[in-house]
Amino acid sequence: MGLILLVRHGQASFGEADYDVLSPLGERQARLAGERLAALPRVDRVVHGAMRRQEATARLLLEGMGRAAQLDQDARWDEYDHEALLAGALPTDADRTTFAAELAAAEDPRRAFQEHFERATARWTAGDNDGDYHESFPAFLARVQGALDDLVASLGRDDCAVVATSGGVIAAVCAGLWQLDSRAWAGLNRVLVNTSVTKIVAGRQGLTLLSINDHAHLEGVHRDLLTYR
Repeated sequence: MGLILLVRHGQASFGEADYDVLSPLGERQARLAGERLAALPRVDRVVHGAMRRQEATARLLLEGMGRAAQLDQDARWDEYDHEALLAGALPTDADRTTFAAELAAAEDPRRAFQEHFERATARWTAGDNDGDYHESFPAFLARVQGALDDLVASLGRDDCAVVATSGGVIAAVCAGLWQLDSRAWAGLNRVLVNTSVTKIVAGRQGLTLLSINDHAHLEGVHRDLLTYR
């Protein structure tokens, strides 16, 4: 049976000028995840999206595993455009100015941002404003499904592929396999830990989701490295 391990990227650089870069903590998370995956008997391919945080995670996974493997890029594993979602929920300059002021005044800016972002995500997934986005939620799901289908088709009988991707993508795969709705997708997306591992087996009966959001490498002595954003 083929094995697919979906690894969420390490912590990105929230609040910095360039979000799409791993933070120092995110780099440590990725190396630790790689050290854990070193126990795998084989890794035939490592795939990542076109985002820099995904590619950096893939390379650090290989470094942590201490092995060489085929490294491939497939932009269909990219995360949805979170900036487009935010823009859709803040259509005017006044809206954006008010939001910026609220963040600046918030006791916990991360929490305030997350609350707003969840409202923006709900607007996107509802399907009532698809014209406001360059990629609708159904189009996003179809893109991810296409990436998964092609990866499965490329695997040999006992091949193992590791995919460095993002939380929304992993949630989309899980929701698709379990036939969950958009609200369940959002719930999964909210709780996926940076560098968590989701395991899928490809066999005669199709794809089986064995585990979601496994982050044992960030427990115990490394619990200070556990992050969601």
